[in-house]
Order: sequence, then C-alpha cells, then structure tokens
Amino acid sequence: MVTRTLLRTVVLPATPAEVWQVIGGFGAFPDWHPHLLPSVIEDGADPETPGAVRAFTYEGRVVLRERLLAKDPAAHAYHYSVEAPAFPIRGYEATLLVRPHEDGAEVRWQGTYEAETDDAVAQVEQAFGEGTYATGLAALSERFARWRDRLTGALADPPEKMTRTG
Repeated sequence: MVTRTLLRTVVLPATPAEVWQVIGGFGAFPDWHPHLLPSVIEDGADPETPGAVRAFTYEGRVVLRERLLAKDPAAHAYHYSVEAPAFPIRGYEATLLVRPHEDGAEVRWQGTYEAETDDAVAQVEQAFGEGTYATGLAALSERFARWRDRLTGALADPPEKMTRTG
C-alpha cells in the first residue's frame, strides 16, 4: 500500500466567511455541488456534529457513506472519512478548508488514502478528483463569479435620479 494525496483548489472572489456560509455545512453538500447523488444524514443525527454520516443513494440503495470526523467553523474547515469506498483503497479521509487569499478566498479540498493498485489511483483521481472535487469547485467558481458580478454591477450603476413633481 502506498499513501496518496489528492488535492484540488480554487480561488474565489469572496471572503472566507462568505464562502464558508455556502459550503460549511456537512449536511448542505447537495445544496452547492451540482453533480452529486441524493444524500441524507443517517439516523436523524445533527449534520454538524462529528460522527454524523451522510449517505449517498442511487435507486434507493446507499452507494457511499461519509462520516464527519471534525469540524472547526472558526477555521472554516471540516474533516471527514469515506467508509467502504467502491475502489481498492483504504483510509480515505478528506478535508474541505477555506482560507484567506490575496484575491479573496482559497478553497482547498484534499484527500489522503492508501491505494492497493495504480488502477485504484486512476479510479480515485477520476471519481473523487475530477467528478467530485473539480466539479464542485468549478460550480463554486461560477456561483461566486455571478454573485460578484451582480454586486459590482449594482455598485457601478448610478442610482436613478429622483425627480420632483408638482
């Protein structure tokens, strides 16, 4: 087994607090990520408390489970594990982190795992690296670019002149 790291990042034109407000909820994952299977927090658990499990389903069957290991809202980060992944890997843990950047906020999504084969690494890169991390970060980039454009457009347009009648 070889320990591998998977990392994707994006810089967004927003403050870390603004980004965290969108992505900081462990249970809110489907609210901002466009290509995920439906998910539920199992057993009525508080989705923001370590130990909570989000289960992704396909055709009524759970296909992936992720457990919240730690959450630090002040640091804009949470850490979770993937339980029983469909690939020949072990110990998959990931961290979603938002930190200040000179151009706004940097979102870092990093996973580490042990791979049994090179094929497993390629599968993880495709499924998690491109399918989950890159797709989610691209959606955030688009969302915050539209948000910033609306904000700066509103500030750039002069207010309508008030006219007095009568």
